[in-house]
Amino acid sequence: MKVKRFFAQSMAEALRQVRDQMGPDAVILSNRRVDGGVEIVTALDYDENMARQRLGDAAREATNGSRLAEMQAEQHRRLEDELGRSRDRIREVREKRATYGNAVAGGGFGHAGLSKESLADDDMVVEEPTAAYSGELAQMRAEISSLRDLVSARNGGEPEQTAVNAVQQRLSERLQEFGLGLELANSLSRRHRAGRLEDGWKQSLKMLAAGVKTARTEWADEGGVYALVGPTGSGKTTTIGKLAAHYVLRHGADSLALVTTDRYRVAAHEQLFVFGRILNVPVRVVDETHSLDDILDELSDRHLVLIDTAGLTSTDKGYEEQLMELARSHHRIRTHLVVSATSQPRIMKSVWHCYKMANLTGCVMTKIDEALTLGESLGFVMETGLPVAYYTDGQKIPEDLHHAESIPLVRLAVERLKKLQQQQAVAV
Repeated sequence: MKVKRFFAQSMAEALRQVRDQMGPDAVILSNRRVDGGVEIVTALDYDENMARQRLGDAAREATNGSRLAEMQAEQHRRLEDELGRSRDRIREVREKRATYGNAVAGGGFGHAGLSKESLADDDMVVEEPTAAYSGELAQMRAEISSLRDLVSARNGGEPEQTAVNAVQQRLSERLQEFGLGLELANSLSRRHRAGRLEDGWKQSLKMLAAGVKTARTEWADEGGVYALVGPTGSGKTTTIGKLAAHYVLRHGADSLALVTTDRYRVAAHEQLFVFGRILNVPVRVVDETHSLDDILDELSDRHLVLIDTAGLTSTDKGYEEQLMELARSHHRIRTHLVVSATSQPRIMKSVWHCYKMANLTGCVMTKIDEALTLGESLGFVMETGLPVAYYTDGQKIPEDLHHAESIPLVRLAVERLKKLQQQQAVAV
């Protein structure tokens, strides 16, 4: 943001100066009458959020945008006045030094009964005033340099850097509205060195798509043993039902089996048994008499085995037992974390910390249709590095199950943001 003050005899003349020197995009922060005319303080690339950041705690007094602009203008006036006073002091020191030099050169000391010869015996008599003036001049120069730096910092530095910083700030705010966290949004926006806001937006979306990892193949085609872990209500059992139905439609029921490790809650596996009966797929339960490895040994002839787990937290009984059972199995179990897109980012990370001891190899994003924005989920998988295998966006089985790809996911997130903005515009 570039701030500049104009003086003129009339308001019309001041506005003409603003138009000629700042252009039509200048914002008038304040105007007032002064001795001899009027004063106008203007700014280019004015950003209210940046102004509040630069004013710091003082910005709390600004109850509206007009008051904030007045405070910004007043701060600029104080800095310029202090800069002017420093210049005057430097000018005075220079004039005194010049007067002293002329007096020495013209023999001025003779009028005081002194001669050059008498002064030569003690150089300090001559050099002491000069050293004093030089020291004061150096101090004044340092002071004015400091004030220039402060004014430059308040105004955002050079015009080119000001424009870049303003675009980066707006880009970061847009990415946060998209759903990304502050740290990730700032990181992406800082990589945009120059250009329009829309160019930076497209560049950030490309970097986001490149940072979101996805599974290359589908489980139905690759086969193996897959376990879904996550908190209660995240959609583990429903997702397994969708995966099972998807597999049966493509490959039949003979090479598929379902397993549940949830022996901690009463009737917890009933829904999975319902899926098994509908799809004609066997469902096995891990309990005191049947270990996970024993069951997987029996199902070794199955092309695909899907394991449902209990939604336990670190404070629940059996939490560690269940995760260690998965991690220590001699079978190659690819454990995936089920993450609800409606969860807050902090909750997503907390869940990840709770379940990462199970040797997570990926994740499944659920409830995409219920989330206002998807940036939170994309930011989570980008920061944790978990590849996204599937995402779900409804209750229909198996239609609402989709194999994840990064570019379509980012495109879906952009569409969701546009929809939210439209709803907000209608509400206003």
